[in-house]
Amino acid sequence: MADTFSQIYMHIVFAVKGKNSLIQPEWEERLYRYITGIVSNKGQKMLAINGTSDHIHIFVGMKPSCLVSDLVREIKKSSNEFIKDNNLSKFRSSWQEGFGVFSYSKSQIDTVVKYILNQKTHHQKKSFKTEYLEFLRKLEEGDSDHYYFDWIE
Repeated sequence: MADTFSQIYMHIVFAVKGKNSLIQPEWEERLYRYITGIVSNKGQKMLAINGTSDHIHIFVGMKPSCLVSDLVREIKKSSNEFIKDNNLSKFRSSWQEGFGVFSYSKSQIDTVVKYILNQKTHHQKKSFKTEYLEFLRKLEEGDSDHYYFDWIE
C-alpha cells in the first residue's frame, strides 16, 4: 500500500495578549524548547522558532493529517500552562486570539529559517505591527482589519 507524500511548510505567527505578559529573555529559550516538544509530540517537524517579547514565529513541516488550527490551539493552551506552572512570568500570561499562517515551498525553507532566526535583529528596525501589515498588504489583505492583532505599543 502506498503512503502519502507531502511537502507542507507553514510559517505561523501569534502574539502575546496585553502589555504585561511579555516573553522575557531569561526564559524564552525554555519556552521555545517546550513549544518544539509540542510540535514534535504532534508528529510534526519544527524547522525554526524565534520571536521577540510580543510575538513568536514558528516554521513547521507538517503532515496532511494535522490541522494548523488544532496545532496552534494546542501550542497556545499548553504553553500558557507551562508559563504558569513554572512561574516564568509574574503577570498572567496568555496569547491573543487568532494567528497568521503562511505557506512556503521547499525551495524557500532556508530563507524562512534565516528570517525567523534573525527576529531580534530584524525587529530593532521594524515593529511587529509594521512587519505583519506588510505581509498582509503583499497578500492583498491589508484592508481587512479582522486579521489584525491587538498591537502592543
